[in-house]
Amino acid sequence: MVMSGETAGGGNGNGSAAGAAREGARAQGRGRDRGQGEPAAPPRISLRERKKQLTYRAISDAAIAMFLERGFDKVSVAEVAAAADISKPTLFRYFPAKEDLALHRFADHEDEAARVVDGRGPGESPLAALHRHFLAGLDRRDPVTGLCDVPQVLAFHRLLYGTPALVARLYAYQGRSEAALARALGDGVTARLAAGQIIAVLRILAEENWRRIDAGESADAVYAGAVRAAEEAFVQLRRGLEPEG
Repeated sequence: MVMSGETAGGGNGNGSAAGAAREGARAQGRGRDRGQGEPAAPPRISLRERKKQLTYRAISDAAIAMFLERGFDKVSVAEVAAAADISKPTLFRYFPAKEDLALHRFADHEDEAARVVDGRGPGESPLAALHRHFLAGLDRRDPVTGLCDVPQVLAFHRLLYGTPALVARLYAYQGRSEAALARALGDGVTARLAAGQIIAVLRILAEENWRRIDAGESADAVYAGAVRAAEEAFVQLRRGLEPEG
């Protein structure tokens, strides 16, 4: 069973202000979990690829700033292209759909669970690695865990969850997360079932944290409950996915 810790076969958001807030939240916890088996840093990328990534970010930043100011449905793709000083055809070469302009940051996390599994330490099970990684995210108030009350991040989340088209598009990103994790778990029906359950649990935990913070609680006030919920969730996953004994 791929969840038990043996080597499995197979391979492996926010606007500019919110992105900066995310980095700040990460920095608060940076170093606390370093050296604890976190996945290795990604390999260096070429200058060409870095420039391409910077272009993606610049276009997305311009779009999100406009979406936050006026609402997603009230901003046209043509307006975003003009703000980014590019043509519409060029914009669509980078972002196939308008929704992707807002959800570009989530693309960074499509294979995050898979990378955690692939980068786990010797003898560490996939679930143990994912559990540790999620708790570390809570500790550093990573927006992906929903436990972040930075105003810019809250504004982005309200835009996301308040726009049906963006919510629908987000599920496509989560589907790709499941596929990547399934490959890391060894592929096959059993791995796909496990990946679907794990990604669903991570989503529900994050949404619950976000719901409480959106209702007015601070991240610090929600933290203890978020940890307890994560512990309970991973106990349930372990009972269902890891072999007995």
